Amino acid sequence: MTTVSQRGALSPRELTRASERVSFIYLERCTVHRDANAITATDADGVTHIPSATIGTLLLGPGTRVTHQAMSVLGETGAAVAWVGEQGVRYYAGGRALTRSAALAEAQALQWANNRSRLAVARAMYQLRFPDEDPAGLTRRELLGHEGDRVKKCYRAEATRTGVPWHGRKYVPGDFSAGDAVNQAITAAAQCMYGIAHAVVTSLGCSPALGFVHSGHELSFVLDIADLYKTGLAIPLAFEIAAEGEEDVASRTRRALRDRIHETSLLDRCVSDIKRLLVGTDDTGTADPDGGWDIVTLQSDKGTRVAAGRNYGDGDAEDRYEELALTW
Repeated sequence: MTTVSQRGALSPRELTRASERVSFIYLERCTVHRDANAITATDADGVTHIPSATIGTLLLGPGTRVTHQAMSVLGETGAAVAWVGEQGVRYYAGGRALTRSAALAEAQALQWANNRSRLAVARAMYQLRFPDEDPAGLTRRELLGHEGDRVKKCYRAEATRTGVPWHGRKYVPGDFSAGDAVNQAITAAAQCMYGIAHAVVTSLGCSPALGFVHSGHELSFVLDIADLYKTGLAIPLAFEIAAEGEEDVASRTRRALRDRIHETSLLDRCVSDIKRLLVGTDDTGTADPDGGWDIVTLQSDKGTRVAAGRNYGDGDAEDRYEELALTW
């Protein structure tokens, strides 16, 4: 019988693209285990099989238990995992990237390390959120001011559209119930968006910490990406859910958000937006059609790269090291 330890790690070619995955799946009061390359959720109603390679983010709610084997396959397939509570969502852990290429990570670090390019990406992010404005020439302080004004305007517009009373944004960290229904819905939608953005960022091999608007936190870039879709998706949906009633607003928001993400192909858009922001195109060439995965090169002078697995000493330059399998 095949055991988990004898199965080889999945290659990138075997994995589902981030843009084609289910945005998130929420489980509660069950035991999560592994069956081959799927995970199973066992509760009082029986066993449900879920293909792990199709999951963007797995949300584990109250009463869930997860086995080591389940976490292993989730890590192999690049799924993000978040332990969540009934009073909100918090991201705790994530899987490996779906790519073996460092192209996007290097592009992100290059853009981030230069103050001018970092500001240029921040301006590009603002224009993605508000395409009717031209942020060219705006300072960072001006960008923050314009963004704050637009978000406030969005709150007021959605309150008018849905008929939901709006008395301002109120969120008390650690006390989800402190806000009214619409504030709870906004918080639930925002936190889910953070988990989804984290899943996409890590699946592309980017650093969650190197943000262009947010800074100083391990999830700065995640917050940047999640905010791209706040006024266009999260806030309008939160007001719509609050307008339907105050009962069970958090779970209704999560379910509606999942459906809306699928309808709008948000994961595909999120992947394309990240690539365009970092390299100016939605195609980084990280997926080699000839199957050249796990390629390692060595950095040389003047920005050039040379082949790895070769001895570049003063002796025989053709001497090669024994190739080592890249098995993480």
